[in-house]
Amino acid sequence: MTTRPEPLGRAFANIFTANLASSLGDGIVRTAMPLLAARLTDDPLLISMIGALALLPWLFFAIPAGILIDRIDRRRALALAQAVRTALAALTFVLVFTGTLTIWWLYLVVFVYGAFETVYDGAIRAVVPSIVGKANLPRANSRVEAGELVVQNFLSGPLTSALFAVSVLIPVGINGLVFALAGALALALPRAASGRQFAATAESDEPRVAWYRQFVDGFRFIAGNRQLVTLWLFSTFCGIVSSAALASFVLFVLDTLAVPEPLFGVFLLSGAVGGLAGALFANRLKGWLGTGLAMAIATTVSGLFILTTGLLPVVWAAAVSFALSSGAITVWNILVMSLRQSIIPGRLLGRVHGTWRTLLWGAMPLGSLIGGLVARVDLALPFIIFGALEVVASLVFFRFLMTLPNPEDVDNGDPLLPGPGPTDPTLQE
Repeated sequence: MTTRPEPLGRAFANIFTANLASSLGDGIVRTAMPLLAARLTDDPLLISMIGALALLPWLFFAIPAGILIDRIDRRRALALAQAVRTALAALTFVLVFTGTLTIWWLYLVVFVYGAFETVYDGAIRAVVPSIVGKANLPRANSRVEAGELVVQNFLSGPLTSALFAVSVLIPVGINGLVFALAGALALALPRAASGRQFAATAESDEPRVAWYRQFVDGFRFIAGNRQLVTLWLFSTFCGIVSSAALASFVLFVLDTLAVPEPLFGVFLLSGAVGGLAGALFANRLKGWLGTGLAMAIATTVSGLFILTTGLLPVVWAAAVSFALSSGAITVWNILVMSLRQSIIPGRLLGRVHGTWRTLLWGAMPLGSLIGGLVARVDLALPFIIFGALEVVASLVFFRFLMTLPNPEDVDNGDPLLPGPGPTDPTLQE
């Protein structure tokens, strides 16, 4: 018989609301910083440094951030990240107001913002499995992903652009306020969100070691799990080829598809719509097909429609392909995150997540560089080459992906949270 999904609880509602506020701030930053840079310089290289400096902190700080998240109250880690980002918004406000903002100040703000984004991202991914049962992780992560997509793609971009035209100070001021709100909501989370229960269990089993000896803990855990290390390397490869395919996406849309520059943002909405649909249907696909088969199909579909974009470079086909590939990538992201959260013990979530992101996100700029070089030959070529590579890799690993379990079927040694699981009698027919 069909069972009605149980509520995710007040704690999840709190973290969901906090993440919506933080996502609005993230969207404002991603829109406002390039616009501010364009007002300070017309040098393409100097402006491109904004994007590079936004990703660079993941190479240097993802693992240290993970260690911090596993050693302190995760509510405080969230609040710390938001407090620093609030201060950065205040600093930017003052610099703009006094007319003293320079491109070098902007670089500093973007880099420090990115450094503390590694803390926020790792902490929120670790908090969700502390307050939501394993069977509900795909549903919870779907809501988080959908909320981020709606706020960042449909709200913050147009809102920031409109307010920017009135006064730069308005979006910058709102940015500081929403980060402060997100930090306050994080501190209001229940004790279960702190993660200290996992640390206490670990310390009772083994002595606590110095923080500087924990840099390889995440790597050791991943390497010790054959299923997880295979998934890590496969995810990294797909991340590289996807970033390579999309490296010159803006030029492909404007030049090859001949989309007018004012309509570029409208074209991007096709990807946002696809991503939102993927977020809404990810949990249902997991229920219908199982986590493994749903992930195997998602990554194959993603590569297939990236390939189609290059093979059929017309506006309507590219918009449909962009929507479908974005939806498939979103399904993959939700399910792989939920599975990782169920496999990794709570005490290690920060360190393993940081290690995972260091390789995955650290390698993506390399993919962008390769894709940019290929695009010099033809703007459609990266979609064809790297979309085909993702399809081939997905088919090679299809059988492996099908063997991946549902999150609720994984025992990582942590105490079970309330919620349906394999032994829950409400699931028996």
